[in-house]
Amino acid sequence: MRYLVERFFHELKRFRAIATRYEKTACSYLALVHLACARLWLEA
Repeated sequence: MRYLVERFFHELKRFRAIATRYEKTACSYLALVHLACARLWLEA
């Protein structure tokens, strides 16, 4: 189970804006994380 979580975060950090915390507000960052998760889910 831990491997799946580690792999998920690795895939999530492929998105540069998430890895570097490009968005300044928490709300905008969370929205970006949601979009990235949806994209990863659709690719699977």
